[in-house]
Amino acid sequence: MRSTKKSVVVAGVAIAGLALGACGGGTGAGSAGGSTGGSGEEVKTIKLVAAEYSKDNTKKFWDAFAATYKQKTGYTLDVQVVSWDNIDQQSSTMIQNNQAPDILNLNAYASYAKDGLLYDSDAVLPAAVKSDILDTFVKYGTYDGKFYGFPDLSSARAFFYNKTLFKQAGINEPPKTWAELEADAKKLAALGNGTVGYALPLGPEESQGEFSMWLFNNGGTWKDGDKWTINSAKNVETLSFLKKLTDEKVTQNNPARTNRADAFDLFKSGKAGMVIGFSPLAAALDADKKVDYGVAPFPTNDGSESKTFGVTDYLMAFKKPGNEKAVKAFYDLYYQPDQVNTFIKAEGFLPVTKSGVEAFKGETSLKVYLDTLPNAQLTPTDDPTWDKVKLAVQQNLGGGLTGSPQATLDGLQKTAENGG
Repeated sequence: MRSTKKSVVVAGVAIAGLALGACGGGTGAGSAGGSTGGSGEEVKTIKLVAAEYSKDNTKKFWDAFAATYKQKTGYTLDVQVVSWDNIDQQSSTMIQNNQAPDILNLNAYASYAKDGLLYDSDAVLPAAVKSDILDTFVKYGTYDGKFYGFPDLSSARAFFYNKTLFKQAGINEPPKTWAELEADAKKLAALGNGTVGYALPLGPEESQGEFSMWLFNNGGTWKDGDKWTINSAKNVETLSFLKKLTDEKVTQNNPARTNRADAFDLFKSGKAGMVIGFSPLAAALDADKKVDYGVAPFPTNDGSESKTFGVTDYLMAFKKPGNEKAVKAFYDLYYQPDQVNTFIKAEGFLPVTKSGVEAFKGETSLKVYLDTLPNAQLTPTDDPTWDKVKLAVQQNLGGGLTGSPQATLDGLQKTAENGG
């Protein structure tokens, strides 16, 4: 998932925030070289390659963490912070050149786990830490029965609506069903003056994220067990509904080429009545103080309980001779509440642990996310094929708005079944 590089304010503290899951990529290990075990003389220095979530906070946190890590464990942490724009390519090159970091912060892990390059939780994650991580993140961090994808922070999506525009259009409350959303979008678009009913981003930046929120709230899935379900009847119905909104001109022009950042900008400008957003968008809106907005659970097709789309990035550990103890000490420290929750709060995201959910409960602005986070549904990041499927979705899903939803999803299904 790509990131939106915007300055935001979270919980009243000025920070520069980035959307979680920033890269488009994760090319996978392929035939990448690397050690296949942690045996050997114990190393005293390990390397972390970390993604830059914000210029104000990411390096500052990891530098302070490295100092604490040295003080508490005696080990040295060599920190390299890399832009989300470059981290896919840089980390892939490192691994292919047999120079993998000991810890890598990235949004995809399964292809490396498949190639046997990573430690699983039994080797390096303290038992107390694993039991504290939210079950949904353990589920999606598990490949072939073993937990490899250790989460660093998370986000979840919710439904944002412009209270001023709703009032002008005579809408009293946020919609709870898709039929209500469609009716509201028509009323909003009828206000004229460039008002968009629903800002729909199915462009190449992160169309899989937008579509996930919709398909989950129609009972759809990307995969069911080992079977890809991209072209299921439920998903075709979902994409057909989005095409209907487009054809009815209640969305912005050309949603098939609209990226998430563009949809957010429409909402922040006061021109869009509804959009899917997350906590960094709320922080940006709070900082701008231009839009009177509300946040609610996303409407479902049939009015049943709302589902949310969750995202996490990973701190995965590469097997290298003699690094096992230092790596385990890294995780033992990172998942201490005063470390992981400090990082998450500074970057403006959501917790990944059960204790973190409790600690963040005082943040009333996060309630709608925290209530749904433990049961959030993710894209199938536990499948090594997902990276290539995701890229195909980003490039082709929008075509279903101008062409055939069935044919578009059939093509993506074929891509998935052929291994990307």
